Amino acid sequence: MAAPEGPRRESRKARAPRLFETDAAEAPVSPASAPPVPDADALPEGRAMQAVVALAARPPSRLGRFFWASFTALIGFAVSLAAWDFVTGLIGRNPVLGGIAVLLAGCVLLALLLIGLREMAAFSRLARLDRLHAETEAALATHDLTAARAVLDRLLALYARREDTLWGRERVKDRQDEILDADGLLGLAERELLAPLDAAATREIEAASRTVAAVTAIVPLALADIATAMVANLRMIRRIAEIYGGRGGFLGSIRLGRAVMTHLVATGAVAVGDDMLGSIAGGGVLSRVSRRFGEGVVNGALTARVGVAAMEVCRPLPFRELKRPSVGALVKRALTGLFSKPDA
Repeated sequence: MAAPEGPRRESRKARAPRLFETDAAEAPVSPASAPPVPDADALPEGRAMQAVVALAARPPSRLGRFFWASFTALIGFAVSLAAWDFVTGLIGRNPVLGGIAVLLAGCVLLALLLIGLREMAAFSRLARLDRLHAETEAALATHDLTAARAVLDRLLALYARREDTLWGRERVKDRQDEILDADGLLGLAERELLAPLDAAATREIEAASRTVAAVTAIVPLALADIATAMVANLRMIRRIAEIYGGRGGFLGSIRLGRAVMTHLVATGAVAVGDDMLGSIAGGGVLSRVSRRFGEGVVNGALTARVGVAAMEVCRPLPFRELKRPSVGALVKRALTGLFSKPDA
């Protein structure tokens, strides 16, 4: 009976804990020794405004234009035929009700005619601004005083009924005979006539940038960002055109929006980088605290860029005597107090 005790004692010794000594003690883990968090995707991109610019600046295909023109013609023909059958059938059943239907149909046609005339007038006003801009460029390039005086006369006629340009028009009329060079004459018109209009346009840009930035930062839905950015930018572009004398209708506003977005893409002003966030107060900090806030700042900055491009497209005179508004300064004023605490 004594023989089995030897193996039992050896198994107990084998299960005993053992101590292993390492060559060097491990370094204690602390936040200072932890590896940095990768921030490759920390820079906001302004995806909502990027999508709006891409959609607006994309040229329509010939097949798409043909389809929509044919579809619109078909719908118009079907509606007209249905209205004709309705009115003629109603006249056959009841002449009094048929006469009322004819009167209402005439009112609808009159309204459509007035809408068409308004759209044509809107296109005419926008074309007038384009001609003024082209004539100004030609007069400045050739230093032609006669052409500059003709441009000035058209500019005064454009703003003849504007109360906000009354003081500037009086100043230009008093001093235009004293200036004998094209650059100085058009520079006088730019300083006296367009300075208050530029101030009003910058206020519209700041309001649109504030709206787009706030909605992007607060609303977590991507489609809501894109819809808000599109509506706010189209309204801003339309208001800027109205400020410079190019009041446009529905179709005119769409055409103007496409022209502005195309100009923005052609000048390469839709790229987002570190320089944009660095030029905006708090942009870099917000992009690290909350990506939604960073997206809001970048979308607001891109909206400001669209507004500046709209000023360049709608302005009858190019920026020469007056400095073009800075995107960074516009966004700083627009977002003051929105994402930052006011100074005590």
